[in-house]
Amino acid sequence: MSFPSLRLRRLRRKESLRKLFEEVKLHPSNLIYPLFVDERIEEKEEIVSMPGQFRLSLKSLVKEVNDCKKLGINSFLFFGIPKLKDEHGSEAYNPKGIIQRAIEVLRKEFGEDINIITDVCLCEYTSHGHCGLIKDGYLDNDSSLELLKKIAITHAQAGADMVAPSAMLDGQVKALREALDDNNFHDTLIMGYSAKHASCFYSPFRDAALSAPKFGDRKSYQMSYKNKREALREIELDIREGADVIMVKPALAYLDIIHLTKNKFNLPLAAFNVSGEYSMIKAASKLGWLDEKEAIIEILTSIKRAGADMIITYFAKDLAEMVLKDEL
Repeated sequence: MSFPSLRLRRLRRKESLRKLFEEVKLHPSNLIYPLFVDERIEEKEEIVSMPGQFRLSLKSLVKEVNDCKKLGINSFLFFGIPKLKDEHGSEAYNPKGIIQRAIEVLRKEFGEDINIITDVCLCEYTSHGHCGLIKDGYLDNDSSLELLKKIAITHAQAGADMVAPSAMLDGQVKALREALDDNNFHDTLIMGYSAKHASCFYSPFRDAALSAPKFGDRKSYQMSYKNKREALREIELDIREGADVIMVKPALAYLDIIHLTKNKFNLPLAAFNVSGEYSMIKAASKLGWLDEKEAIIEILTSIKRAGADMIITYFAKDLAEMVLKDEL
């Protein structure tokens, strides 16, 4: 059958029909909101390079999470900013560190009504800004794994639902699974930063988390954005090592990787709509070059359409407010 008998515009004639036939639907329950918890401050501070995003104190954290819950957002990914940094990133695995205390505060306030996901890495905690221990100017993989294990255990002890190792070290998922199981945290989930690419789109995050490397770059451990086969190998390794959730990061320039991953692997798939993807929309909309709401909806829809089951995004509150107002 073809035109004139076949007319696909029939499906698009009016808004109620368009909504009926939507193949992809966005909802706050599928969003994970990243939050920065800063040990150095008493009140929240806006992040200049990420308008509308804040470094939160423990005092302001509870209100922020409560405001998100009212919008239907129940899942959060936490990054910590400590008062003190050293070569070993020791505050990352301090049982009384900023993230460990934040988890305890949130668990006491909200019980099991929220999903607490924690970033397991060292870059925010090391004086040199790299994601592990440096030996002879190079990040040492295996000794760094020992520190990631310590971080994950303290997060689980504090009450995290899911730990997310983001250092892109070989064997990091296996190391965390074994450490958690050895300490009777069999139910703690692991979300692998399975295909985390060395990307320019992380710059605002590094400003927000004060985590830029003091020398060199992270290309010896984060993977090249030129290699899709390597991305699939990394994801497959995380699955073999025991990941419960796999992730592609960033999202917007990596929709092909998200799609390939969804078609090849049968695990829950997260995509991280990262800081640079957020900030460029905010900047362009401020200059009047595009409609911010339309851009948010289109970008998040494209990520979901590519195959992501859940989206980690700084746009979570914006989208949730649109859902409440029935603006999608």
